[in-house]
Amino acid sequence: TSGSECDSEVKKPIPIRPPSSRVSPLRNKEYHRSLSCEPTPKPIIRQRSHSLPSTTQKKKQCRNVGVRFVDSLGLDLEDIRLFKSGEDPFVPHHVTFRLLMGAELADGRHLEISLPYMKPFFSQQPGDQPGFLHRLREQKVCLERVLCFELGVIGITQVINLDFEKDVTARYSFTEWKSCTETKASWVSTITKTWEGGGGELSCDTFRFHLPVPPFLQPGAELEFAIQYKVCGAEYWDNNDGENYKLVCHNYKLTVPKECEDSMVHFI
Repeated sequence: TSGSECDSEVKKPIPIRPPSSRVSPLRNKEYHRSLSCEPTPKPIIRQRSHSLPSTTQKKKQCRNVGVRFVDSLGLDLEDIRLFKSGEDPFVPHHVTFRLLMGAELADGRHLEISLPYMKPFFSQQPGDQPGFLHRLREQKVCLERVLCFELGVIGITQVINLDFEKDVTARYSFTEWKSCTETKASWVSTITKTWEGGGGELSCDTFRFHLPVPPFLQPGAELEFAIQYKVCGAEYWDNNDGENYKLVCHNYKLTVPKECEDSMVHFI
């Protein structure tokens, strides 16, 4: 065969297209997910909470609701109150105080407030009176002195040290003993008192108590109190020889500085 015939018999090469560099969007997303640290998102599964009642349970709960009237409990269905036409309404003292104070401020006057303080009926402190130690040995408990200030009354009491366990209480009243209140005294110290003339020594305990004074107590009101001492199963009293210790209420005027008036209005 000739060379021309051999060339015609050789097949021409078929051109092959190189693979495309494009990647499908799905595979591209999977590739980026594999490189990221975020977890693969999962579909949200909605599930009913176990604590929520079902619809049938709701119906049962609604059926159990009942209505009861107060007359079934022995009470009255209505409350009727009658007011006389001539009766003046009661206005609390602190409300009246604010109204008067506001009127003074509106007129441009300096604000004055009245503060109560208690003053003892007795002129001399019991502990300074002659024969105090004798009374203390006889009664086992005696009021020594009274200190008065705006927020109340402080009492100092002496008791004979008969035992370690003891209880001292002050019983007081602002209503002439129509009602009364008690406050417990707190221990302060143990001291030894010497009789005048070398007649011996007494081991005593000092107690302290506080009697609060109402801020709107009217002038002339009286505070009465007595002291109770319990020790070794026995009970002792100091009631001022049956007269009780008495203090009377007085008021004094206090002028408030101009720069403090606004704060006083909010304080009251």
